[in-house]
Order: sequence, then structure tokens, then C-alpha cells
Amino acid sequence: MKFNIMSLGDHITDPVTGQRWTAQERHRMFIDMAIHAEAAGFTGVNMGEHHGIEYIYSAPPVVLSAICEHTTRLRLGTAVTLLANLDALRIAEDYSTLDILSNGRVDIVSGRGNFFESTYTLFGQHIDESKDRFAENADLLEQLWSGKPVTWSGKYRPSINGETLQPSPVQESHDAMWIGGGSSNDSVELAARLGWKLMLPSAFGNPDFFVPVVDHYLEKWAEFGHAHEPEIGAGWHVFVAPTSEQARSVWEPRYRAYHEWMQDLLGKVNQTIPAHNARPFDFEWLTTSGPAIVGSPDEVVERIATLSDKLKCTTHLLYMDMGGMPQAELFDAIDLVGSAVIPQLAEATVAH
Repeated sequence: MKFNIMSLGDHITDPVTGQRWTAQERHRMFIDMAIHAEAAGFTGVNMGEHHGIEYIYSAPPVVLSAICEHTTRLRLGTAVTLLANLDALRIAEDYSTLDILSNGRVDIVSGRGNFFESTYTLFGQHIDESKDRFAENADLLEQLWSGKPVTWSGKYRPSINGETLQPSPVQESHDAMWIGGGSSNDSVELAARLGWKLMLPSAFGNPDFFVPVVDHYLEKWAEFGHAHEPEIGAGWHVFVAPTSEQARSVWEPRYRAYHEWMQDLLGKVNQTIPAHNARPFDFEWLTTSGPAIVGSPDEVVERIATLSDKLKCTTHLLYMDMGGMPQAELFDAIDLVGSAVIPQLAEATVAH
């Protein structure tokens, strides 16, 4: 089982201390957090990408390159790369460069990003094109990543006429490529067809929603007959402390602030929020039946094990720094995950 530290870069005033990171501090803390997580035993780091809103991380290749130079084994991933909005050739160039610099440690988790309709407007695109843009760019990215000459034409970008991706990446596509999604069968089927891994989102809904999604992915995977095995990951909202009471008291005000901020943000950028994500804040429900995993190390281990079995996932993205969390408290929690959670679960496997 693998554990990655994740951040989407929410820019929120800490409701407990009243302090607010500057954008510079938030980016620098992310790099420090990744370095700290590697030392604690985490497998990877995943960085969000948004544009024009107060999720302030917009350039993952730049920041992940900085982390690359201070780590030796940490997987360098996204959460997510906006494959429907960006140019697939430019994505391939950025991340293949990072792949060779890191000696094959890149994870490109591609998503449609259609929760954020405002991003499509900002890039001069229409949300109704998201499905077709995403599929077209995914097919192109798969071809480019091979490092072979590509002859290609499509609807949304100029043709490619025999050019080769420079530089050629270290990893093969099935090692580096994920699709982040689960609300749409189209994205799930695309992942299965391309032979890419599936990353379920860190949404506020019930994880049970994704059980049929996983089953569908694995059924489609079997139909395509890939030689390599599928892999499923999921993102969670996580905090751990020596006792359950301490974890919940430290986390609840930050999680509440994040939830309120997120609901307000989604109302501004998306007028059609899926029902399973639009629910009022209920800390008890979120931490027992929802996507939040909060408590003592043993409680966190038990919940992750249960969700791993339910969703057949072996990679877990832990979103721990939300809501203006101070660095000292965050790093203490990362250390506790590394010393008391990961060792209990690292050898666990999930049967597909």
C-alpha cells in the first residue's frame, strides 16, 4: 500500500490562530512538506492545479521540479493536471523533462476539471467541450509519451506531423499515467481503454458512491486485456494525533472552515454541483461515513484498511494541510502517520 501527501493549495485564514499564509509561504511550505513527508516514509507527493481562484497552485511542473532536487525516491505527482484545458504536447514536454530529471518518478494524474467551469471560460473554452477535449488530449498524450514520431490530427489543436517528444521520458505511460475522476463513466472508460491507473477524487461525498465506479473500471480493464495490472488510488481528508480527542479538536475548526470556503467557491464557479458533493457540514458524518479520516493512529489505520478493501485501492492521497493548518502541527501529524500508520499498512495488498 502506498501513501502520498497531497495539497490543493487552498488559501484560507486559520480559524484558530487568525494567521494566513502568504502565497510565497504557502508554496515554500509545500516544498518543505514534501521533503518532510519523504523522510517520514511517504511514497509520493501530489499537487493541485487551478487557475484564477484561491486554490493558488497553478504551476505544478515548476514546484515539483524544486522538490525533485531535494528528494531521491518520492513520486512527483499532480492532483490534477488539467488535460482538457492545456495543450497535450506542452504537458508531455513539461512532465517528460521532470521525469528524466527525477529518474522516472513522475505521476501525471489527468482530470477534466469540470467542477470549475470558470477555468474553461478563462482559457476561452466551453464546458460542453470538456469530454471531447479530454479524450482527444489523453489519446495524444499517450502517443507522445512513447517517444516515437507522432503523426496526428484532431479537432482542438494543430496537427502533429512526425515530430517526436523531446526529451523522451524514462517511464512508460502505464507507469506514469493516471486519470483522476469517478463522477463520469466516460473518464473511467477512457482510463481503462488507455491502460491508465484510476485516481478517485477527494470529494465531500460518500465513498460508497465510488464502489460501482471501481467495478466498472475493472470490468472495462478486463475487456481491453492489458498486459499490466490496473491500479486504483483515492484521495482523503486526513488528520492524526496521539488520541482521537486531540485529532478531532485540532482538525474540526480547520475542516469546517475549509468546507465552508469550498462550498462558497463551488457556488461561484459551478452552478450545477453534483448532489453527492453538495451537503451541509456534518463533522460526525464526514469522519465516520464520509471522506474524512481523523483520529488516533489505530483509528486511521482501521478506516484506511476498510476503505481500501471497499474500493480496491492501494494508493492513498492524504490531504492534511487544508484550512490554514500551521506548519508545526501539520509536520507533527505527518511524522505520526509515518511512524504509526504507514508501518501497519505498508505491506497490505488489495485483491482486484
